[in-house]
Amino acid sequence: MNLRIPILKLKDVLIVSIQWELDDQTALQFQEDLLTKMHETSARGVVIDLTPIDFIDSFIAKVLGDVISMSGLMGAKVVITGIQPAVAITLIELGIRLEDVMTALDLENGLEKLQQELEA
Repeated sequence: MNLRIPILKLKDVLIVSIQWELDDQTALQFQEDLLTKMHETSARGVVIDLTPIDFIDSFIAKVLGDVISMSGLMGAKVVITGIQPAVAITLIELGIRLEDVMTALDLENGLEKLQQELEA
């Protein structure tokens, strides 16, 4: 059985809290679900919370980088929250650049940052 990652809508922002380690199938389903939800709701921002994730492999890191790039192409600002040290190391070692992505320590700070960015 393939688990789906819940995507919540709050005003014009989508909130995603990934609560378990992702397998390849779930990551690809998440990518499709998020982009579809963005299109359906005309979301202007996305917060992806990775707090419970202790590590990611190269495929998941690539999918995450792709999701961020695709979200930007669809006109949404992205904030990544709760990046654990091992995840940060993996992303950098794999060359996944998150230069245009805001980051925050937790979901609350991420939502605040995104709201400030959307109001600017």
